[in-house]
Amino acid sequence: MAGEFGSVPEGVDPNRASVARIYDAMLGGRHNFDIDREALAAFTAIDPQVRALARANRAFLGRAVRFLVDQGVRQFIDLGSGIPTQGNVHEVAQAAAPGSRVVYVDNDPVAVAHSASLLAGDPNADILSADIRRPADVLNAPQVRRLIDFDEPVAVLMITILHFITHEEDPHGLVAAYRDGLPAGSWLAISHATDQDRPDTAAAVGHLYRSRATSPVTARSHDGIAALFTGFDLVDPGLVYVPLWRPDAADDVPANPSEYWVYAGVGRKNA
Repeated sequence: MAGEFGSVPEGVDPNRASVARIYDAMLGGRHNFDIDREALAAFTAIDPQVRALARANRAFLGRAVRFLVDQGVRQFIDLGSGIPTQGNVHEVAQAAAPGSRVVYVDNDPVAVAHSASLLAGDPNADILSADIRRPADVLNAPQVRRLIDFDEPVAVLMITILHFITHEEDPHGLVAAYRDGLPAGSWLAISHATDQDRPDTAAAVGHLYRSRATSPVTARSHDGIAALFTGFDLVDPGLVYVPLWRPDAADDVPANPSEYWVYAGVGRKNA
């Protein structure tokens, strides 16, 4: 089984790869199993630069959090947060604005266990074990109510999570439910796999996740992803390929941004 675990943790299906653990493996983490690394190898055969894509997505998360802190945001809900790695939301936010408060939300047992270990002793950050497809449960959870003041702007982060929500599960309605629970002036950050310019790659990856992992992938078009921001005003540069969202330096922009087949954007809830 390998990884850092002597045995399979309770609640983990050893015969199915996990979205959170595959992403951990993409980023070079150690909290994954053979089954996850086998899925990553198959993923890499489809797209050899998948690790670069994962790093670009993680870098977008850091830039988005720093931007939101600059806008005065001091509280964050990170949905589908995954296994802790470098540049976690609370680390980025608290480095820029000490006292920033973060609630992570995930239902993967490995992600929850390692998040709880990392956050022990930090009164301004917590982990909630919950299904993000149940927004009322998330928004009313004790961890959220303890740390998040809904009279002040809140940033909800949905980073590479909504493409694991199928059409039948109504991703637009899901985002709207979170939106409606937030005060005006709150924020939404999304990154989402797209089939806009690389439909064959997206289809192959979707098949891989359906056959090997616990959650299928549903890539969407630019317009389909933009529609998830209904009720939010996108800030410049709008919804763009992930390396193009406010890069730190010109050298960070690849020659062919569409090869990074994830769109990213940040929006502010309008009145």
